[in-house]
Amino acid sequence: MKTYTFKLRKGIKFHNGEPFDSAAVKFSFERNAVATSTNKDKSLFQSFESIATPDADTVVITLKNAEPNFPFLLGQASASIVEPKSAPTNVTQPVGTGPYQLGAWAKGSSITLNKWADYRNASAIKLSKVTIRFISDPAAQAAALLSGDVDAFPRIATRVVAQFKADPRFTVLIGGSKAKTIVAINHRKKPLDDVRVRRAILAAIDRKAIIEGAVEGFWYADRQLLHAGIARLCRYHRHQPYDPEKAKKLLAEAGITAPIELSLKLPPPPYARQGGEIVAAELAKVGIIAKIENVEWAQWLSQVFAPNGPHNFDLTIVSHVEPFDLVKITEPDYYLGYNNAAFNALYKQIVATPDDTARAKLLGDAQRMLATDAVSAYLFQPQWPTVISKKLKGVWKEVPQFENDFSAWSWE
Repeated sequence: MKTYTFKLRKGIKFHNGEPFDSAAVKFSFERNAVATSTNKDKSLFQSFESIATPDADTVVITLKNAEPNFPFLLGQASASIVEPKSAPTNVTQPVGTGPYQLGAWAKGSSITLNKWADYRNASAIKLSKVTIRFISDPAAQAAALLSGDVDAFPRIATRVVAQFKADPRFTVLIGGSKAKTIVAINHRKKPLDDVRVRRAILAAIDRKAIIEGAVEGFWYADRQLLHAGIARLCRYHRHQPYDPEKAKKLLAEAGITAPIELSLKLPPPPYARQGGEIVAAELAKVGIIAKIENVEWAQWLSQVFAPNGPHNFDLTIVSHVEPFDLVKITEPDYYLGYNNAAFNALYKQIVATPDDTARAKLLGDAQRMLATDAVSAYLFQPQWPTVISKKLKGVWKEVPQFENDFSAWSWE
């Protein structure tokens, strides 16, 4: 299926009073597709053959190639519709159609959202105001909950979760995730452009040690969930088990004289910082000296991840949270630099296959190719813990999209 027709709700307005109509949809999607777009899913919008707007309430999108997950992908934040007049200032003064408007923003500290009286179903929105606080330190997260300064903490650092389980004032929710935590490898850099070197890196990493040494108590509520994190990712790396002797042989085959030095840039989360220390120690055992450089998110995004950026790294550790993100690997400016024509062709075959069973087989082929080519070292799949006040209702346990839906929250 390549053509989708969407009927928009009638009479919906943006916060600034402008109509939510097919023209706004067309503007937003075409804006996402231009070469200068910074939208992280730009390739999705560049896959549109055309966007037709036969009337104000109808949008017809025709794709260049079939995409079985298209409706789901349009439900992600990257497909948000913006009001055209507000687009230049949306970074600091966002305008939407939802139940809350931006009230105040203290950069690096908090965001306050106020209920919008003209929302289409305003009577169903129970919270008149929501304040979102940014607290990165685990001890401070726990203290904010215990003091009553914060009523809910989605995706809290799980090293502090245990103390809330027996506390009758709180509810602990443990949900699954689509995230994949990886050691990302820059294929553009020598000697990492040699598959034997990448395979050596994968063989040198003991994933069980990573999870038990750096992740247990941070991302998992109990050991059953902990080891499920290994099982769910085994399909990615079952062909590259932990084998340091094999790693040494692969490096020798590649003509590498140990020791060699690689950079390991680590963003702030504990899984990256503490996991990075274990990865560096394990790589050192096979003759790879990983020089750790701790960076803040802004530096990581600009130096490591940014499209058309410098990609100034050899190795990094990050958790990819987006589902259905195999398409990213086909993008020529993606930070991994894999750029494999065979994989790109396989991905086109996947999205052109409407049958679920046949597509699942092709997805398995894609996973095997990623494992065989040692594109990245897949480490574990995290769980998302949330701690909330016992009287707060409507908070998601499972997070199908990476968001918090305050419209469903209410006090008992």
